[in-house]
Amino acid sequence: MGARRRPPVASAGRSGPGVIARLFAVAVMIFARLVTGVRGEWQGCLPEARQRIYFANHTSHGDFVLIWTVLPAALRRSTRPVAAADYWRQDRLRRFIAEQVFDAVLIDRDPASRQADPIEILLAALDRGASLIFFPEGSRNLTDEKLLPFRGGLYRLASARPHIELVPVWIDNLNRVLPKGEVIPLPLLCTVTFGTPLCVTSGEESAPFRERSRAALLALAPAAEEEG
Repeated sequence: MGARRRPPVASAGRSGPGVIARLFAVAVMIFARLVTGVRGEWQGCLPEARQRIYFANHTSHGDFVLIWTVLPAALRRSTRPVAAADYWRQDRLRRFIAEQVFDAVLIDRDPASRQADPIEILLAALDRGASLIFFPEGSRNLTDEKLLPFRGGLYRLASARPHIELVPVWIDNLNRVLPKGEVIPLPLLCTVTFGTPLCVTSGEESAPFRERSRAALLALAPAAEEEG
């Protein structure tokens, strides 16, 4: 009694992908591991069946693929990446990958065309038991900065669902594996590092939380990549 409620992980998302989507998912994982040699390092937490928001740096359209790849199979089934609808719905293949293979939560980034608040869409996914892969910078970082300022989305999610763990995840090297504009990846080693979970503290406002969570993510970057 008194324990916080955690939606059962098995109840998250759809009923299950089709055979083709499952085979495609296996192919994607094998390809990602062969090209990047990706490994997951769980420094601040364990890969447990807890509902979480994994928030990460964002430099490539392949970012969520690497995070998803290093999760244990049981967690992959309940973890949904958050991605841009305008990119992943451009053609049938991308739509299939996003919707059928990864069960992504696709968000319309254009305020003029969207018909629902993106945060409400994400909260609905959380309420169905899913964990999320989320990029709080809001868009890919194509600058020389290691990490852009965080937008307010992570704070809004954390404030609305304070029982859900927020896990910082640093993706190292993928921007060099798949530079902007390239379609053929370069074979370089990548690491996905999971840090210590955090949450919004009582009375904490958006700006201090955004700075604190951004600092927690930057702290996972290799020493050679840290700012300043």
